[in-house]
Amino acid sequence: MKIVKTIFFVLFALMFINAGLDKFLHYMPMPEMTPDMKPVFEAFGTLSWLTPLTGLIELVAGILILFPKTRALGAIMILPVMIGILCHNATFYNGDPTGLTIAGVLFLINLWMIGDNWKKYQTMVS
Repeated sequence: MKIVKTIFFVLFALMFINAGLDKFLHYMPMPEMTPDMKPVFEAFGTLSWLTPLTGLIELVAGILILFPKTRALGAIMILPVMIGILCHNATFYNGDPTGLTIAGVLFLINLWMIGDNWKKYQTMVS
């Protein structure tokens, strides 16, 4: 089970490292935007600091998740971004469940990481 868990966590980390790097290097193609998504992306464009900040958090948290010693910090850092991704995919669900399914699986892996490291968080809340 430990090998399966490690594989899931490393793949999770690599997905967010890739997403963070793409925010700076723009090497992945952008999907076609629907008319209801255009105002959202225009709003993101006016907030010039939002995309680099999200990319930096994804990159740093992904790197932290790669290493078991810092995985707890990376998992809690990526949680707000993961909630935003999940909410975005739930809001702009256009009959294609692919984005929502992937976001849901990644969210569950994130919760699994947090649950796996729960002892490290208990000192903060007690």
